Amino acid sequence: MQISQSGQAEDNRLHFLDYWRIIRLRKGIIFLNFIVIVLAATFLTYLLPKQYKSVVRMEVHKDVGDIAEIGQVTPVSDYDPYFILTQFERLQSADVLYPVIEDMKLDQVWSARMGGSFTRQQAKEFLTRAIRPNQVRNTSIIELEVYSRDRAEAAAIANKIAAVYKRNRDLQRIGMSESSIVKLRQKLLEQSNTVAQADSRVNKIRQETGIDLVFESAGRIASTLDTERLKALEMMSIEFGADYAQKKTQLDELKKLLPEELRNAILTVKPQEILLGRLLEQYTTAKQEMVSKGRELGPSHPDILRMEGVIAEISLQIENRIRGIMLGLESELEALRRGNEERQKQLVAAKQTNREAAEKASMFLEAQKTLEREQRVYDTIELKIEQEDVNRSIPRESAVQVIDPAEPAIKAAWPKPSLNIAAGIILGLLVGVGIAFFIEYLDTSVKTIDDVEKALDAPVLAVIPQNVGTLLEEGLDTPHAEPYRVLRTNILFTCKNPDLKTITVVSGGAGEGKSTTIINLATIFAQNGSKVLLVDSDLRRPSLHKRIDKENSPGLTDYLLGKKGFEEVVQPTQQANLDFLPSGKLPSSAMGILNSQQMRDFIKMIRTKYDYVLFDSPPLIGVSDATVLASGVDMTLLVIQYRKYPQSLALRSRQMVEKVGGRLLGVVLNNINVSNDASYYYYSGVDYNSENTSDVADENPPGKVKRSGESKGGTEADLKSQY
Repeated sequence: MQISQSGQAEDNRLHFLDYWRIIRLRKGIIFLNFIVIVLAATFLTYLLPKQYKSVVRMEVHKDVGDIAEIGQVTPVSDYDPYFILTQFERLQSADVLYPVIEDMKLDQVWSARMGGSFTRQQAKEFLTRAIRPNQVRNTSIIELEVYSRDRAEAAAIANKIAAVYKRNRDLQRIGMSESSIVKLRQKLLEQSNTVAQADSRVNKIRQETGIDLVFESAGRIASTLDTERLKALEMMSIEFGADYAQKKTQLDELKKLLPEELRNAILTVKPQEILLGRLLEQYTTAKQEMVSKGRELGPSHPDILRMEGVIAEISLQIENRIRGIMLGLESELEALRRGNEERQKQLVAAKQTNREAAEKASMFLEAQKTLEREQRVYDTIELKIEQEDVNRSIPRESAVQVIDPAEPAIKAAWPKPSLNIAAGIILGLLVGVGIAFFIEYLDTSVKTIDDVEKALDAPVLAVIPQNVGTLLEEGLDTPHAEPYRVLRTNILFTCKNPDLKTITVVSGGAGEGKSTTIINLATIFAQNGSKVLLVDSDLRRPSLHKRIDKENSPGLTDYLLGKKGFEEVVQPTQQANLDFLPSGKLPSSAMGILNSQQMRDFIKMIRTKYDYVLFDSPPLIGVSDATVLASGVDMTLLVIQYRKYPQSLALRSRQMVEKVGGRLLGVVLNNINVSNDASYYYYSGVDYNSENTSDVADENPPGKVKRSGESKGGTEADLKSQY
């Protein structure tokens, strides 16, 4: 957890340093933008004409009388933010501004002052831009600000706008009241006609229906129709229906009985039937007498036969009487049925009559309600007119009160030099920094070591500062020698095979500093006791001979063409152990000689004579000589100049070296302003703040490199772990 936090803090610190590096690098652009904007702000501040501000303060209320109006239950609230905002718009409306322009003749005044011709509409637009209403917080007070070149004019306009606005509010209140009363009287006349029409319709319905209606206590209307008769008919119908059902049930049950059962049951239905009862008694007595005498006389006795005849006669009379009773019951049932049907017809007719009466009553009731409603509307309008007449007579103060009239300003309100210059300073810094970061965003060149390592996937072996000359001229005790000692040390650590002796230094484009790099690297190798040969193999534009003050002929081309021997073309230098082989003159017939067998034999030969052989080369892009050298030597160094070429050129250079089979040891980042970026100090090993630089070479012997924040003379193992 601690490691994660530490790493995160380090990333944040480096991220901030990257921004700071861009600001330091582009400080010229930032300063130029800052100066231009500040000067422009200052110039415009004193060039623009002065504007004076006058303020009039008004207390604004809604149109409310000093005494509460009739019918007003709760007091009207004065404060309403939407009301105040509405008044802002009215203050800037044509109803206020045009009278101000006409009364003060502002169109003529401004035309004479500005040398143009102002129409009323143009003067209104100009005046609208010159005024600014504001609300005093949590109050109903409006502050109207007016700006003008003439301080007296600003105050006069402010007071005039307040006066016109106040007059318009008063006239509007009076006009609205009178207009309301006129409209109410007109509405009252229309409502009177409506009430008369409703009353006429009520009378017409009463006459057409001929119905007499009265109001009940509950507010409903009841008809004078005999409702008791309707109820009586309903009750009689119910009773007859029940009686008919009962008698029909009895008759049906009697018809189901046997004759003997019917004789006994019929008396329960008709208990008042005396004759049938007597016949049944006679029949029973005769039967009993015949039974008693039949035991004594026998069945053939004349008395027995006579008694049987009597019994048969009585039985026939009983049957006839029962048949008569049954017919009577059926007749009664039929009479009940017919009577029930008649009563049902009477009930239906009564209900229909009652329904028609109810419909007539409903029509009349609706017309009566309409009349009452229209009458209430009429009474309400009439009452409102009376209220308005009374309210109009109530004394009122103006809804607008000027509490602080505008006065001429003492000093100009605009422009404000201190504020404008401060804004110019802030804007200048922001614009300058923004442009600096925008230019940095558009710049695709190599800017940091991370750019190189991420784009090329190759290590940075050394960082060379700006304004570095040849060490043969400056001397080995100069601070500029230290980066090349770091480069030599990193080469030794990177390539530990002693058989790898030939090195070429290449670059993607021209002017990236590879010639200076190869001269100084060869000087450092020689200064540390190695026997070194410096070969100028840039046959097209040789420059090493000028840098070390030597002749360019004879040289490499003369040796490869067999015109001179090796000892004849090699030249010693002022540095011990360092020899120089110039390029020589390149005849047109010797183009491509670096890709010849003679060149390959030459490389094999010099490997036996020197500890290290360093080949200068032309740029990789455009000619093939550099790639030929990269394929023929043991090691290749790629020099990239800081902020000169796009990263794509460096990536293309690396690909070209690897494509021909060359071994790229790493990258030398050249022409770095180390004093502007402390992060490069770690790689360069040069202390530019040190006053004594004469002992740099002694304090950093071969195989050691100086680190930032570390004592001088670190071990090679430490350096190896560092890189």
